[in-house]
Order: sequence, then C-alpha cells, then structure tokens
Amino acid sequence: MTRSARSGFPWLLVTGIVAIGFILRGPIVAVAPITPEISGDLALNAAQAGLLTSLPVLCFALVTPFASIFIGRAGANLATTVAILGVGIGSIVRSAGGAEATFTGTIIMGAFITIGNVVIPVIIRRDVPTARVGIVTGAYTSAMNVSSMITSLATVPLSAAFGWRGALLAWTGFVVIAAVFWLVAVGPRAAVKWGPLKPAVETGAVDTVAVDTRGIPVAPAEPRTWRNLSAVLLALAFAGQAFSYYGLTAWFPSILQQEVGYSAAAAGTSSSIFQIAAVVGALGVPLLAQRLGIPRTFIGVAVLWVTFPLGLMLAPEAWLAWGFLGGVAQGGGITIVFMLVVQLSLTGTHARRLSAMVQGVGYALGATAPALVGAVHDATGAWTLPIAVVLGATLVFAVAGLLGALRATGPRRR
Repeated sequence: MTRSARSGFPWLLVTGIVAIGFILRGPIVAVAPITPEISGDLALNAAQAGLLTSLPVLCFALVTPFASIFIGRAGANLATTVAILGVGIGSIVRSAGGAEATFTGTIIMGAFITIGNVVIPVIIRRDVPTARVGIVTGAYTSAMNVSSMITSLATVPLSAAFGWRGALLAWTGFVVIAAVFWLVAVGPRAAVKWGPLKPAVETGAVDTVAVDTRGIPVAPAEPRTWRNLSAVLLALAFAGQAFSYYGLTAWFPSILQQEVGYSAAAAGTSSSIFQIAAVVGALGVPLLAQRLGIPRTFIGVAVLWVTFPLGLMLAPEAWLAWGFLGGVAQGGGITIVFMLVVQLSLTGTHARRLSAMVQGVGYALGATAPALVGAVHDATGAWTLPIAVVLGATLVFAVAGLLGALRATGPRRR
C-alpha cells in the first residue's frame, strides 16, 4: 500500500505524478528555442536539427512495447524509478560533448521517457479513485505542458549565460525534484522493489479499476486491441495529435523569427504561449466532458486544433491568438485521448496494452514531424507548405478522434 492511499485520496502520489510529468516533455522541448545555436555549433542542417526533437518521439514508438513488458514484470513502482533515473542519465550524456554525445543522450532520454509515458496512466488507474481519474490525468498532462512552458521561456537566457550545453543540463533539476517527490510518495523500499504490484483490493487503493490479472483467465469478451476499430481510430487520432504537437513545438520559434521578424530570444519567449495555454485545455477538458459528454468536447478541441495551423497560414501576424487556441487544443487533445483509452479499457492488463498500442502508433507517426516539417521547409524555402502538412495532421486528429469518441462512448463501443 502506498503511503498516500491510506488517507482515502492519494495526494502524495498525485504530487509525485505531477512532478514526474515535468520530466516527460520539458527536456525535449528545451531544444527548440536554441536550435540555431545547436545547429551552428554542430554543423547540422534543418532536418538533422529536427532529429533532436523527433528522436525521443521515435523512441516513444519503438520502445513502447518493451516498456509495457518491463512494467508488467518489474512492477509499476520500480519502472517509474528506472524511468526517472534514465531521463537524468540521458540528459547528462546529451550535454557532455559533440554531435555523437548529443544524439546518443537524446536517444537514452527518449527511451526512459517512454517508460514514464506508459507507466503513469497505469499508476493513475491503480491508485486514483475512478471519479477523479479525469482531473488527475489533466493535472499530469498540465505538468508536462508547464515544464515545456518553463523550458521554452528560460532555455535561451540560460544558453546565453552558460552555452547551449549548460542550458540543457540545467533541466536535470526537474529530474532531481521528481525523484525526491516519487520517493516520498511511495517510500524508498517500494520504489526499488522488483515484481508486479499486488491487486488494488489488497493495497487499499480506493475505487480503482486496475488489478494485476496475471494468472487469472482472460475473459473472452476482452477485445484484441489491434482488431478493435475504436482502438485503431484512437491510435490515428493520437498520431495526428503527436504530429501536430511536435511539428509545431520544434518549429514555432523559427516561424516567429522568419515570418514575424522576432529575435531568437523573443521567439522562444513568445512561442511559450503554445505550452502555457495547454494547461487550460488539460484541466478544462475533464470538466467540460462531465457537462457536455466526450464527443461534444472532442469537437471543440478539434476545431481549436485546426485553427492554429490554418491561422498561421492565413494571418501569421495574429500568431498570439492562434498559438493560444492551439495550446488549449494540444493540452486538451492528449487528455481526452487518454480519457478515451480509460473508457475503452476492460481490465488493467487491457488498459496497459491499449495504452501501449495507441501511444506506439501515435508516436511512430508523430516522430516524423520535426524532421519532415524541417525538410519541407528546406525544399521550399518558405513556411506555407510545412504548416499545411501540420494542418493535415490536425484534420486526421479531428476525423479519427471524433469517430473513435462516438464508438467508445456509444452503446456498441466494444
């Protein structure tokens, strides 16, 4: 039993989850505002520089199946501890030397962030009361966006003071904070104990739906994730979400520099609106879904997502409005997809497999965004066509996600 579960609501654990959320996106986003400095120092072209953002996302896709297996065998607590330590090691290696170290550290960091991506929803299902899953998921995704906002704002000044390597290394402070909060939440012994955790009914978790089903015959009614149309639609929706998010996160500062005429520092600071506004979407979507239902809420999120690239194409000078609306959409988008994964899940094991499938497919396609958008820009010398590529991804999110939401929440959702 985790310490926080004893009080009825796992406040300490939720605090640890939020702290971990700070290390699952911020270290990746930190590269975007200082891409010109890194590219100049390491002699990288735009597509190669885009790999510094897309490689972690590619890891999300490739490592997700292995992360799911590891979590099932090692247990969620130990897997989380390993994820935190691995992100720290990757961050240090990334800042240790030349291009080889930079790319190697990026891959290491991405692999261990993948474990965190998969395990945190499992922990939320295990220890958080069902009625609070939506708001805790929103708090978790908000933490990812807040850390992205902080890194977007502060990386350029840190780079000016300590160089780009020192700026990236500084964000290992988030890793230290996450480790401390996690150890306090579950205790040092539980944090490093190998083996599947006991079922929630034995650990004292309140109103939880996720149990360890190993050794228990699987009910025939449980669908195979790869043959379930609702799951496939959610995977496509998440792919559109991930592609749009990482494509715009990587290149929004450069767009502001070249289209609006901002300096690197001003562009990095201004582009943080995309991360700041995500908190509104992440926390607002669970509340709206309770009032309007998930399908109607999804429609609103989808409209806002499409508005961002469309607005940048038609009226780039109004970037502040488009960035804010897009930020709300990206924060709400990832939250609502995770809520739909929970909605579709029949058991804890099914939830882990479904989450791994949706994230694996989504991140596999999303990983191509920074390099692809950068390559299209290199080929055209302008930003209209690269932004149009992102627009296509938001439309995929809108169509596939709405169909998936209707199936997941309808009477024939299985």
